[in-house]
Amino acid sequence: MNIYVSNLSFNVVDEDLKAFFEEYGEVSSARVITDKFTGRSRGFGFVEMPNDEEARKAISELDKGVVEGRPITVTEAKPREERSNSNGGGRRSFAGSSRGNRY
Repeated sequence: MNIYVSNLSFNVVDEDLKAFFEEYGEVSSARVITDKFTGRSRGFGFVEMPNDEEARKAISELDKGVVEGRPITVTEAKPREERSNSNGGGRRSFAGSSRGNRY
């Protein structure tokens, strides 16, 4: 089961996240998501546990727990949504506009 963990302290690293969940069973992977430009934590991460029963127990017991003074939220991760290749994905195109075409 893939588990989403949010409101993590920026000091939490992959190994810390894995350790939180290993108390409940086997952890296949644990990853704190970082900003691709700065390398700093974005305050959330994902944990993969192969045993669904152990994963559910970890979710129920760790959700709303406090880690480094911050109440974390732990839920089953939702499937990742497919992104389209259209320009609607948050990227702006200024082609054809007066912005950016000043010369």
